[in-house]
Amino acid sequence: MENIFNKIEEIAFKIDNLIKTGESGYSKSSNSTGDTQLKLDIQSDEIIEEIFRGVPEISAIISEEKEDKLELNSSGEYIVCYDPLDGSSIVDYNLSVGSIFGIYKGGLTGNDLVASIYIVYGPRVEMIKTLKGSKPKHYRVVDNKFQFISEVTMEQKGKINAPGSTQKNWYPHHKELIESLFANGYRLRYSGGMVPDLHQILLKGGGLFSYPGTTDKPKGKLRDLFEVIPFALTFIEAGGEAIDDKGVSLLELKPEHLHDTTPCFFGSKDEIEKVKKAYSV
Repeated sequence: MENIFNKIEEIAFKIDNLIKTGESGYSKSSNSTGDTQLKLDIQSDEIIEEIFRGVPEISAIISEEKEDKLELNSSGEYIVCYDPLDGSSIVDYNLSVGSIFGIYKGGLTGNDLVASIYIVYGPRVEMIKTLKGSKPKHYRVVDNKFQFISEVTMEQKGKINAPGSTQKNWYPHHKELIESLFANGYRLRYSGGMVPDLHQILLKGGGLFSYPGTTDKPKGKLRDLFEVIPFALTFIEAGGEAIDDKGVSLLELKPEHLHDTTPCFFGSKDEIEKVKKAYSV
């Protein structure tokens, strides 16, 4: 997989430059779930596709911005699922955004995920790389190349609360959970970007990121293959947990369709126990 990792680093530099210099705003097209695509989404997707086409180890790619799987190399053994530019709608406000990659082998379930990588484009460009069975590794761009900083380990308990989705559509038990965390001194840290919010929780040692099922979106909004499962691997290998609203590990997900979504909770162990209690699971 080393060649894939190297190509993702190349992608990161190109997308970082695109964010700094490219044209923002909405395009006239929509993605697979009907969301109007931003120009940066489309351009980031094109960058990734072009680079991955030259990687013989990759059999196919699946993008959040494409309806179907794109076959690349019949002899490849890995499928890469990715969100080209998570949080792209907040680029115009100069907030951090990111790219997420899940590398699968043999199938497209949580059990088939062998590695995940995400990139944060902010004041500094950073990367977290996680291989199944190993601690996540933190990298930062220094002198125009990624340099290893440290392994990442989460604490038993954190102090950050990042509650996603529209509050007016929360179920009562979820609303009580979030309010109880704030009542116990948790600090709100929510930017509207999954990558920077989860990155902060991870590097600060703990807390809770939640994107629940709601009255208007019972199955949540975040996509299994591109966002949920890759981040689940990172949090679990760091010593935290990642579950759905039934208390099941997100690494046990078996998506039926490429763009399936799932209610999801990522955090340190104490916070996940609070989720299980609130959801009676």
